Amino acid sequence: MLIDGCEYFSELEAALRRAVRSIVIVGWDFDGGVRLRPQGGAGWDLGPLLRRLVEARPELEVRILIWSSAVLHGPSSPQELLFGSAWQDHPRISLRLDTTHPIYASHHQKIVCIDSALAFVGGMDITVDRWDTPEHVVDDPRRVCPNGKSYGPVHDVMLMLDGPAAGAVCALASKRWKAATGEEMPAAPGDVEPWPAHRTADFTGVRVGLARSLPAWAARRRIKEAPRLIEDVLRSARRSLYIEAQYLTADHIGHILTERLKAPEGPEIVAVVSDVTHSFLERVIMGANRNRMIRRLRRADRHGRLRIYHPMAPGPDGGCPILVHSKLMIADDQLLRIGSSNLNNRSVGLDTELEVVIEAAGADDREAITRLRDRLLGEHLGVPAERLAEVVAETGSLIAAVEQLNVGERRLEPFRAMTKPGALDPIIGSSLLDPTEPFSWAGLWNGLWPKRPDQT
Repeated sequence: MLIDGCEYFSELEAALRRAVRSIVIVGWDFDGGVRLRPQGGAGWDLGPLLRRLVEARPELEVRILIWSSAVLHGPSSPQELLFGSAWQDHPRISLRLDTTHPIYASHHQKIVCIDSALAFVGGMDITVDRWDTPEHVVDDPRRVCPNGKSYGPVHDVMLMLDGPAAGAVCALASKRWKAATGEEMPAAPGDVEPWPAHRTADFTGVRVGLARSLPAWAARRRIKEAPRLIEDVLRSARRSLYIEAQYLTADHIGHILTERLKAPEGPEIVAVVSDVTHSFLERVIMGANRNRMIRRLRRADRHGRLRIYHPMAPGPDGGCPILVHSKLMIADDQLLRIGSSNLNNRSVGLDTELEVVIEAAGADDREAITRLRDRLLGEHLGVPAERLAEVVAETGSLIAAVEQLNVGERRLEPFRAMTKPGALDPIIGSSLLDPTEPFSWAGLWNGLWPKRPDQT
């Protein structure tokens, strides 16, 4: 597990430099001007680095597949995606835009495959506004876009996989490439040892599941494994459920959490959700509907088992909010889910997504899942993971441990919606801007007159 852009981008650059035959990047957005290791003070921009690698290795091919509408919606510079760049001018480098999606849908998967033997999967695109350190320093001068513009603190997570799990992810990426371009990708080499020698795996020999979300389009059938997986993880928790999410607006998620909170017996639920938005529309639809969802969940929390926070970094005027871009769930010490799906409606049946779930098979796996949860929460609280684990053991409660340790400048701030009254119903028109399926006239009518999830 790779936490935050600093760790992910560093491992990614090392993996790219080890690549022998194939680099495949599948993403929502991409920017060849990002620097993967700005903490080093020197190094290559990503695009020129890829060009240098293919020139040095005559068997190496680079394929990059990006959502076509990233030129309008992504944070990267659209010129490079539309018109190319000098580093792309090589016969073994190919960047394509994927148009195989319905209107308003996005290809939201974030995948990198190295030699069909090592795969990165999670919430982070290789683009601007993604790199940061676990300290999330407010005025970190290294947190800057290629155009010189600085951006705020951001938190995210990825998984690095090898073995059959990586092979399955790379096969999926190959299928995406063929569907978008009509081109077959070469077979996996089969003779590469991709795992970095310096890195100890968090899990070995563990069961890994993959789940996809893909909208119906032309002759393609809809696939809805990912939302079913997320629902199963939510329902499986018995003692604790830890969630990190950029958005919290999905009707089916709210329905399940409401059921869990109303029940006499159920897990403690601790959710870390972003309070940072990038546009007026995102603030109005995602931000306001998140707050309305929180109020509905608070009303259902009859037994005091719910806490929903947003993380804050130390700084003037009470600190600076940290953008949570991760998409993660941990159910007890048994299931770890990381992927690209946001907890919004469009991730159910409109966007293309990929989730990875790890199921503990024994004590070592359960301890590893718990350590990862404690590391993540410890980062948000500004305490070592070991300290959080001690307090959880002392109190027997994840919520009690968080509240006891949540006293520093680096903290988890409760959303105002957790305590303040306000509207409960989704905003009129939400189903048009955060839909669960591709456009239809029936969907347009329902979007204009939405019902609360508990009324449907």
